[in-house]
Amino acid sequence: MATEGNASQLISIVTLLGAAVIAVPLFKRFGLGSVLGYLAGGLAIGPYGLGLVDDAQTIIHVAELGVVMFLFVIGLEMKPSHLWSLRGQIFGLGSMQVVLCALLLTGVGLAFGFSWQVSFISGAGFVLTSTAIVMQVLAERGDIHAPRGQRIVSILLFEDLLIVPLLAIVAFLAPADASLAPSAPLWQRIGLAALVLAALVAAGLWLLNPMFRILAKAKAREVMTAAALLVVLGAALLMDFGGLSMAMGAFIAGVLLSESTFRHQLEADIEPFRGLLLGLFFLGVGMALNLEVVALNWKLVIAGVIALMAAKASCIYVVARLAKSSHADAIDRSVLMAQGGEFAFVLFAEALRLQVMTPEINANMTAIVVLSMAITPLVVAIHKRHVRAEAVKLDGVESPQDLQGNVLIIGFGRVGQIASQGPLARGAQLTIIDNDPDVTRAAEPYGFKVYYGDGARTDVLHAAGAQHARVIMVCVNSKAAITHMVENIRREFPHVTVVVRATDREHAVELVKLDARHVIRETFESALVIGQKAVLALGATEDEADAITAQVRIRDAERFELETSGGTFAGRALLLGNIDRIDTVHHADPAADGAGTVR
Repeated sequence: MATEGNASQLISIVTLLGAAVIAVPLFKRFGLGSVLGYLAGGLAIGPYGLGLVDDAQTIIHVAELGVVMFLFVIGLEMKPSHLWSLRGQIFGLGSMQVVLCALLLTGVGLAFGFSWQVSFISGAGFVLTSTAIVMQVLAERGDIHAPRGQRIVSILLFEDLLIVPLLAIVAFLAPADASLAPSAPLWQRIGLAALVLAALVAAGLWLLNPMFRILAKAKAREVMTAAALLVVLGAALLMDFGGLSMAMGAFIAGVLLSESTFRHQLEADIEPFRGLLLGLFFLGVGMALNLEVVALNWKLVIAGVIALMAAKASCIYVVARLAKSSHADAIDRSVLMAQGGEFAFVLFAEALRLQVMTPEINANMTAIVVLSMAITPLVVAIHKRHVRAEAVKLDGVESPQDLQGNVLIIGFGRVGQIASQGPLARGAQLTIIDNDPDVTRAAEPYGFKVYYGDGARTDVLHAAGAQHARVIMVCVNSKAAITHMVENIRREFPHVTVVVRATDREHAVELVKLDARHVIRETFESALVIGQKAVLALGATEDEADAITAQVRIRDAERFELETSGGTFAGRALLLGNIDRIDTVHHADPAADGAGTVR
């Protein structure tokens, strides 16, 4: 009956959600990360666990849209000029790593006794790193926009470009059988790929922004969400039609919209779907781990995982060092990218269809890739704890030990240095911590004692005397780190007044909701001064300029209040007289408040 079928599907959905809700918080509590929690939850409910859900491949295919949406969000953060600046890393560093690792992994396959064709396809498939796992770990660490994160993203982008030529090579290696040959010659497939790529770029340049302007005027939020999904899925479908990576299509669409006035709205609309589908993808990968294959060929599978991951990690480390990365960054990259990825499933499936691989080899290689993906978050977590344990033992750098000061400053870069002058003039006793040992050394000649420490760790905050401080000033420049620090401070030291730097308006709203007492948008005050000077240049008196500036503050505070929960937080800000923490809002509707999209 249809009702029974619907009930069965509903049971599967509830089971998947239940596995995620139980496993992820549990694994994060033990410091193992959300990815490993999803994988373990999928393994538990899958056909080789409790058997509650048995269609892992369908779930993976649907949930791959989570990877697609993730790449779209990353694309929104990369303007074309920035992407162009990464061209050397994408094609230079990416090609070096891929070529050397492919040769080395092919040698590993030959050492296991496989033919050179099978060895090459297995090695090439394992070279394609899991974009989903790596990007999720980078996002959790807040490293996507850091230099080392940008290098990893560049390599992942190059690997995504390789799926088409690798599929062509598989077809070339296939036995001579006309029935299995591609329906179209290679030159036609390349021409089709170029055509759809040009069509996507044209749509991004001349169609998308006018469409979103029309929809914004309609003031229907659900339609804007539908349009965001249409752009992502449409770009993915178009690239898939051309034989290219769906994730690459979504990334290109994001890049084309990166300078759009609607990019923040698009990111907010996509985010819930991205997170849910990406979690579903990891659940599916955990379910796909065939324990029967592992049990029957456990020696081969385990040896294959160890050999391939060790060889790939060693190669990545050598390439990173040749590219003049530090030892720490090279180790981090090799640990993070040592696994196979989701594109390997596509490559192996094509090799099986074209009879380049036998079903047994395909099953073993799939198990090896899935197992490598499953253990990567665990290896990353172990590496993170090892590095963290050693990080505070740096020569010539002093760590905070039971210090006391009535002002604690976290981060002593440009903002922290200037912000410290006011409390010093007041006669405050300062305790300063920073997680960059170069900063701690550079401050000494100027009479500042800066201690090494990670302000996101509660044990470091206790050692730095946060429990005795009257004020804690958070002056670091990482949005994710700032939020994490404020969460810890409000939980561990609720009596302390928190003065915090916000990177943008959305971040300011988030920090106010975390009960930070004073939230200062890092560019707001300088922007007000610039505007005030412009008003004076237009002939206004000092009093008139001051009045106009005050009016700008009030109007902005009113807009800020509309963005928070019933005005609760903004109302408190106004009562406290802390209007200086409000910056200019970014509107999804360009006509709202007549403000356009000023940030």
